[in-house]
Amino acid sequence: MAAKKKAAKAGAGAVSAGKAAKNNQYLKQLVVDAQLREDLRTAVESGSRAYRRANGKGPAKALDDKKVQKDLKEAATSLQSAASTLRGGPKKKKRKRRGLGSLIGIALIGGIVAIAVSEDLRKKVLDALFGAEEEFEYSSTTTPSPDPAPVAS
Repeated sequence: MAAKKKAAKAGAGAVSAGKAAKNNQYLKQLVVDAQLREDLRTAVESGSRAYRRANGKGPAKALDDKKVQKDLKEAATSLQSAASTLRGGPKKKKRKRRGLGSLIGIALIGGIVAIAVSEDLRKKVLDALFGAEEEFEYSSTTTPSPDPAPVAS
């Protein structure tokens, strides 16, 4: 008789645990979302690899090991992604707004390209910066020397 009561209690506990699992939003999301499962699997595998590699070493030596660092970083990234998914992270990317700085940058680049391509524009800019270019004509103030006399041999 005591065994039946124990079994009934165990069955009732299992039923209530099943109901609680059925109503748990995180478990529902885990069942539905394949990317979440993949992130959690990657986090567990990377963490266990890092633990196995660091086992027996001191903390300082373990953190100097590049493979341990790589595995810990991978585990942290996967956990971060999984946590973001569970929190209901951004479903769609936010549209970036272009500010005044971007507009000025685009205008500056366009101006440089225009100056590089157009010779007339380049001359106007140089004239504006350094003044108008003067035409230079060379005229000699000396008279040409007479041709030397041919030497007889």
